Amino acid sequence: MSALALSLCVFVILGIAMAIGTYSRSRLPAHHLNTESKEVIRLATAVVGTLSALALGLLIASAKSAYDDAQTDLKATAARIVLLDRVMAQYGPDANEARLMLRELLESRLEKGWSIQTSDVNGAGLSPEFKHIEAVQAKLRKLDPQDVPHRQLQARAIEVAGGIAEGHWLQVETADNGLPWGFLIVLVYWLALLFGTFGLQAPANPTVIAIIMVCALSVAGAVFAISDMDNPYGGLIRISDDPLQGALARLGQP
Repeated sequence: MSALALSLCVFVILGIAMAIGTYSRSRLPAHHLNTESKEVIRLATAVVGTLSALALGLLIASAKSAYDDAQTDLKATAARIVLLDRVMAQYGPDANEARLMLRELLESRLEKGWSIQTSDVNGAGLSPEFKHIEAVQAKLRKLDPQDVPHRQLQARAIEVAGGIAEGHWLQVETADNGLPWGFLIVLVYWLALLFGTFGLQAPANPTVIAIIMVCALSVAGAVFAISDMDNPYGGLIRISDDPLQGALARLGQP
């Protein structure tokens, strides 16, 4: 489910919960909503509200951590690409073909978008990204160094290319982690309970209803941010590909 659809579902659920609370207010006997009853309801919902705030905080922290990790990994990948190109430049003309393949790989990834949805999908005659990385590795292994310095450069280039491939597969393996749905369902239940009690206690006038709906929209916005940051290579809150653009500008230099 997309982040926008998920946040919309949360907003609708909270609105329905408030409507149920407002409807129940007009149906309950008066003594069910006297001062003592409202005080108990406030105390009970304060506990649920605290739990909801803690849960939202944990989810936001987790999503921000995933976003920051992805940004760091992207910068590391860009640095490895530039390093690999420089090692091959030091090797000499025999590595020019591998350097060209590396540049084409980066250009292709930037053109398609740096995301899992485009990196390992065959389409429009294009091979998955891991095939391009493996082709560069194969080209490096075929080099025939004639002295110790060139053998060291070949070994270093193969090592760095392996790091790029490893980064790709780590991205693939962690892309489907997603939000903890069980945790999210419990959180939405707590929030629905809170908004139901808001409707139960609040007078049904336009100002109060508008304020509660704005609060519901704010909570839905937080859920949207959490879900969108958990997919850092797509969506509206995505990491910048500036490190890759900078790496591309440095490739091929003598």
